[in-house]
Amino acid sequence: MSVAADIIHVMVSPPATTVLVHSPYLGPASLRPLAGALAALGHAVLLLDLRVTVNAAPVHQRLIGVFADAVEDSLVDGDLVLVGHGGAGPLLPAFADALEIPVTGLVFVDADLPTPGRSRRDDTPAERMARLKSISRDGLMPRWDRWFAPEDLAGMVPDVRLLEEIVAEAPEVPLAFLKEPGPTVAWTGPCGYLRLSAAYDGALATARDLGWPVRELAANHLATASAPAEVAAAVAALITQLP
Repeated sequence: MSVAADIIHVMVSPPATTVLVHSPYLGPASLRPLAGALAALGHAVLLLDLRVTVNAAPVHQRLIGVFADAVEDSLVDGDLVLVGHGGAGPLLPAFADALEIPVTGLVFVDADLPTPGRSRRDDTPAERMARLKSISRDGLMPRWDRWFAPEDLAGMVPDVRLLEEIVAEAPEVPLAFLKEPGPTVAWTGPCGYLRLSAAYDGALATARDLGWPVRELAANHLATASAPAEVAAAVAALITQLP
């Protein structure tokens, strides 16, 4: 199973490489502008393309295995910080555990938090689950962009070409993904949280209660693509705050 990777090597002061992990519902285009902005700040960045793993169940198992292989195949040196966006958040501890390379911290960007042993269906409102089932076909959920009105997407990413690239990458994820129990791997290392949209206020509050360093931007879920400089500055600040 082949996975593409963008590796941005620069002379850096941070000792760890930042590994950007896109949501299972999106592709690397949603994070590529952020990768460039982090590199401009002096961070070495690894951006993976994990879309090939989400087209069949068991999605969690496939994602974790291919992620580990892709990171190791990249021949990246030194410690890593994993930065997960959206639906990638719950998988970050399992990703870290699957690697031979040391992971020094996790950063959640407008992301769900880990719920070990619980499925996404367990924490999804019943009305939303019913809607996803009603619009799924042949066991596949519609692409992420089809969950929103076109004008809402245009508001998130005004650049038409960039939005087209993001939308073109969005995969159809099996509905069974929502029923799969989350990995039970425990993570006891440092974490940080960046909130971009109001949909993740609950996760932000939990992160703050846990004593994590947090940042907030008045933006939207795809600000990783449409406002990469601002998001990169916040991510970089969180990385420096990780113990």
